[in-house]
Amino acid sequence: MAAILLIFLLMLSFPSMNAGSPPSPGYWPSTKFQPMSFHYAFESLWGFSHQSVDQNALTIWLDRTSGSGFKSDRPFRSGYFGASIKVHPGYTAGVITALYLSNSEVHPGFHDEVDIEFLGTTFGKPYTLQTNVYIRGSGDGEIIGREMKFHLWFDPTQDFHHYANFLEFLVDDVPIRRYQRKSDATFPLRPMWLYGSIWDASSWATEDGKYKADYNYQPFVAKFTDFKAGGCSAYSSPRCRPVSASPHRSGRLTMQQYKAMKWVQRYHLVYDYCKDPKRNHALTPECWS
Repeated sequence: MAAILLIFLLMLSFPSMNAGSPPSPGYWPSTKFQPMSFHYAFESLWGFSHQSVDQNALTIWLDRTSGSGFKSDRPFRSGYFGASIKVHPGYTAGVITALYLSNSEVHPGFHDEVDIEFLGTTFGKPYTLQTNVYIRGSGDGEIIGREMKFHLWFDPTQDFHHYANFLEFLVDDVPIRRYQRKSDATFPLRPMWLYGSIWDASSWATEDGKYKADYNYQPFVAKFTDFKAGGCSAYSSPRCRPVSASPHRSGRLTMQQYKAMKWVQRYHLVYDYCKDPKRNHALTPECWS
């Protein structure tokens, strides 16, 4: 009986081990954009000595002296933002590898942010991919995070996979989450830059800070390539139309894409803020329906 109970608990802890690969989404938005050179579209932001560029591939790393970060050379009102990423294997507790949109430098204390974050892990446990949305400073003081977390259906340390973010969150073109516009007050409407980074977030990243970064395992290395960004920059004409994650210009997902997203959320979603009874949903109307 004890052995059966243990197997059941392991199945709950590692849902991604049981379900195989997702169904085809039937549409691949990443193919609509050409890869960009890192030097053409981005600039180093910090940790300059902890970056290296080989053709279009960027390597950044964290050790006990510094992490590293970069940003796009222009802000965007809307668009498609993606990169192929390979994260560090082994013990990575406390380490965050991120690809995200933000305007925190322009609106400190009152910023918008849309995150894709790999939360580091310990031996024998899968990485957690966290998606999150902050609106107008709600992540600066009174935190209103909108986290959805996933255990992926593959090992993100073994090869490059493409991660994209424009309020439809995509992994290898499979939609995993869609953040809908319920009101202007809960939707990021101001231009944002695209950022990437690796840094020490030991206070919260791994099991709410239970496990910290251990620099006996340094350096922690993240690799980025196949950078893609397209859409309406802050300098585009007002006539510029937002790009779509689907064949529909409205951005509405196809039935096939929707089924693929629901498959991911059924088998690989491990946390949903909308379903957390400890959260106050008065200010998150996207959870009401």
